[in-house]
Amino acid sequence: MFNVLMLTQDSSRQSHAELKPIDEATLRAADPEGQVLVRISHSAMNYKDALAITGRGAIARKWPMVAGIDLAGEVERSDDPAWQPGDKVVVTGLGLSETHWGGLAQKAWLPAAWLLRLPAKFDTRLAMGVATAGVTAALSVLRLQQHGLQPGDGEVLVTGAAGGVGSISLALLASLGYTAVASTGRPQEAAYLEKLGARRIVDRASLGTPGKPLQSERWAGVVDSVGSHTLVNACAQTRINGAVAACGLAQGADFPSTVMPFILRGVTLYGINSVYIDMQRRTAAWALLAEHLDLALLESMCVDIGLSEAIAYAPRLLAGEVRGRTIVDVNR
Repeated sequence: MFNVLMLTQDSSRQSHAELKPIDEATLRAADPEGQVLVRISHSAMNYKDALAITGRGAIARKWPMVAGIDLAGEVERSDDPAWQPGDKVVVTGLGLSETHWGGLAQKAWLPAAWLLRLPAKFDTRLAMGVATAGVTAALSVLRLQQHGLQPGDGEVLVTGAAGGVGSISLALLASLGYTAVASTGRPQEAAYLEKLGARRIVDRASLGTPGKPLQSERWAGVVDSVGSHTLVNACAQTRINGAVAACGLAQGADFPSTVMPFILRGVTLYGINSVYIDMQRRTAAWALLAEHLDLALLESMCVDIGLSEAIAYAPRLLAGEVRGRTIVDVNR
């Protein structure tokens, strides 16, 4: 028997989360397409996980569901010759906690094609300091680079900068030589954000309320994990032919904008989806992280909790009381 964080739904469609022991037969029966049994050492707590655990977001698409969109551990048993017992692996997204039992558990039964070999730079714990947030940040930065954004082109805004995606985006941009500006509603985190590489800090209140369709040109590029009016204002302030990578909705899923930044300034809005991407792009994201994410900085972003603490911890993350990354040790 081993523990999983199980999500269930009652007859009134209310979801509930509980730590529950199950056996391997139950795990395999839930996901018959699996080929590899992974003994998980660490998972992560993301905004999406907190939504699922608290029932405030429609994350799970079938019931019951094991929570957790990320996992890292080692292969215990494999029906696929590409994977051998003891291989260190990491899995992010790909329907975990949505259509496939997830990583807030001590074991997972997974399709072999979902596994990525753990990059040598990271152990399984720090890989979950990266996890979906880091992959999302890396994909956002890669998209800005592919757009043609160069370090000398001007300031790059990072919204939600004290969160997981924002923290890693700042660190990557600074390492690559970009002039990163952090937007946050937590002024007490100024020293933390500056340590990650923020050249200066702006109050999120200046971006979070309705503004003019076109505003003074400020940003050569933007990584936005907030959405709603913050994303609208970021687009309205982006320079001619600049680019915005939208990867989150912490403020809201709405986009009350106009086409003016796009047709009058040629601003490009890129959507970043880190869940369903091919292995080539996934590998490229991890390669960028391995080369440009300083481990000491990553460590400074991270807080550790046990699987037994995850349910009580989730509301704090949604309330904006948590900075950086949360690693979950599934064995405590």
